Amino acid sequence: MYRDYGGNIKNMDDHRDDNYEDTELEEQKSAGVEGSEEKKDDSSGDYEDVCFICRRPESKAGKMFRLPNHICVCDDCMHKTMDTVSQFDYQGLLNNPNMSDLNSGKGFPNISFVNLADLRGDGGIPNKQKPKKKKKESKAEIDIRDIMPPHKIKQKLDEYVVGQDHAKKVMSVAVYNHYKRVATGTMDEIEIEKSNMLMIGPTGCGKTYLVKTLAKLLDVPLAIADATSLTEAGYIGDDIESVVSKLLAAADNDVERAERGIIFIDEIDKIAKKKNTNARDVSGESVQQGMLKLLEGAEVEVPVGANSKNAMVPLATVNTRNILFICGGAFPDLDEIIKQRLNKRTSIGYSAELKDKYDKEKNILSRVTVEDIRKFGMIPEFIGRLPVIFTLEGLNRDMMVQILSEPRNAILKQYQKLLELDEVELLFDQGALEAIADKAMEKETGARALRAIIEEFMLDIMYEVPKDDNIGRVTITREYIEGNGGPIIDIRSRSAEHPDHLKEIRQS
Repeated sequence: MYRDYGGNIKNMDDHRDDNYEDTELEEQKSAGVEGSEEKKDDSSGDYEDVCFICRRPESKAGKMFRLPNHICVCDDCMHKTMDTVSQFDYQGLLNNPNMSDLNSGKGFPNISFVNLADLRGDGGIPNKQKPKKKKKESKAEIDIRDIMPPHKIKQKLDEYVVGQDHAKKVMSVAVYNHYKRVATGTMDEIEIEKSNMLMIGPTGCGKTYLVKTLAKLLDVPLAIADATSLTEAGYIGDDIESVVSKLLAAADNDVERAERGIIFIDEIDKIAKKKNTNARDVSGESVQQGMLKLLEGAEVEVPVGANSKNAMVPLATVNTRNILFICGGAFPDLDEIIKQRLNKRTSIGYSAELKDKYDKEKNILSRVTVEDIRKFGMIPEFIGRLPVIFTLEGLNRDMMVQILSEPRNAILKQYQKLLELDEVELLFDQGALEAIADKAMEKETGARALRAIIEEFMLDIMYEVPKDDNIGRVTITREYIEGNGGPIIDIRSRSAEHPDHLKEIRQS
């Protein structure tokens, strides 16, 4: 007998698994697991323990309490059970040695309690096990000879990212120096500082895509966090340590592997100091101050399998000394701060500079300085822990055309692969690519606009083409993108333009 969370008394047999087979019990008896013999440690095997009450595996519930008769209970269920027992033990009812004695005035009539020690023997229910998830084998240490040199890192990035040569060069060198620091620790008694980075660029220029590609090439765990949800500890929102908790989850709760990972904090400009406010800045300057210890390197306790700390969630200690932090943001209106600083040199005379000299300069962000970022609202201590500062260029029309077709995961290649599964060839002429790029430039959202535009024009084609097995090739033209015509359809046996069921495909 046992008590549930509501204090009701139930039979232990109610929790027995109906699908449990007697053959498994006989095999365990023959193997010598019956009786008072404790369960052998199977942590190195292919199975993990499962909580007897909530049926959660050890990888999700945390470390288990191992009771006699091979019963495992997670920390959460054990605490709840103890709280329930202590709550309903009124006037020593459970501690009364004679529970069924009505003359004593204590106890419950006709109710007897079973001790867990009595479960040994035939009445015991051995704990079931589930197969462990296979984790990636991680090396204990990084060999400096296995680190990819900067020029090879940039070559790999060139296959996925168009343009941004300066940004890719800076990232390659910073990452190479960082992992050399991780591999060597110290070099001739000289401790190397971390190469944390700050990326500044307009929206849709490839900041997040660069970091994702970099982590994929280096085969290290990556956590992407959004700074807009971070608040000071004790307020509604994610705590600052939650970014490290995401990295630990990305590393399959392997602390050693997580300590060599990369954390990318996007929208970092959203935690700038608020101007002209009398309230406490819990999502601005306070977040910057709380991140100082993470950026520099400190041991923090983060919850395993959860975003917030509480008494029922196990904690893991992660050292951020070797974690590479990359911060990125669009920093709107930063160009105005740069222009204001540059225009201070304007004066009256023949050698004077015009006030509108920098208004038409497209790559004005490349002139940014630490002083400009500080004036934007970032505190000096925060900027000092991001020594590598670089900017990304805004995308122009030619770069848009290249993004459509040249990268390894280009958008057009994805659609060509989809139609290839239907045995249909998809082609785009140069005029169509230029028309798509022009429409994307009008939206002013960077490369994100390309996917939306192509989805709009490919909708009818992806819907109509599977209807006719005779279609062998579809060519997208400028006229179709501009709404003045339709795509060119080639039939397998003969060529014809605009068959009957595709004549009505037009840009509405």
